Amino acid sequence: MEKLYGTDNVDRNGQKLGVGRRFMMARRLVEAGVRFVSVTYGGWDLHSQVKNGIERQVPALDHALAGLISDLDQRGLLDSTMVMVVSEFGRTPKINPDAGRDHYSRVFSIAAAGGGLTKGCIYGSSNATAAEPENDPVSVEDFLHTVYHQMGINADDRLMAPGDRPIDIVRGGKLVKGLIS
Repeated sequence: MEKLYGTDNVDRNGQKLGVGRRFMMARRLVEAGVRFVSVTYGGWDLHSQVKNGIERQVPALDHALAGLISDLDQRGLLDSTMVMVVSEFGRTPKINPDAGRDHYSRVFSIAAAGGGLTKGCIYGSSNATAAEPENDPVSVEDFLHTVYHQMGINADDRLMAPGDRPIDIVRGGKLVKGLIS
């Protein structure tokens, strides 16, 4: 199990990264029936020295994420469990003067597996410089609408906030059929 998740991964300074252990615990929680698990790992706000940050964090994340998906699949849990790596926005296509990348909302990526999503699918693309969406753009609202649909939640419903104020679960999103198997 240790090798599957890479729980002994260390950075260049010999510090344990811990992402493998976090993902292994997430799998155990799912197996125990927990319906929603959120895992955080590291700081990704790489406004400076993006190359160093990526080299330090991505190999361990890649190892642990592959281990989690394989483990869930081997245990028959992947079809009923959606695994996502998501951030709140993308990064500029250009490196800034501090050798980093700044906030950018026009293009960003999401990695997702399981939960009835199409396997091996790359959906949508940016232009050659990653500055603008080019083919099959998916808005945040459309992605969330699709995720909620897969969870059996009607994204068009409203929730009642304190003071009897209705709040949309997702405002204006639509199902992205190309993401669903």
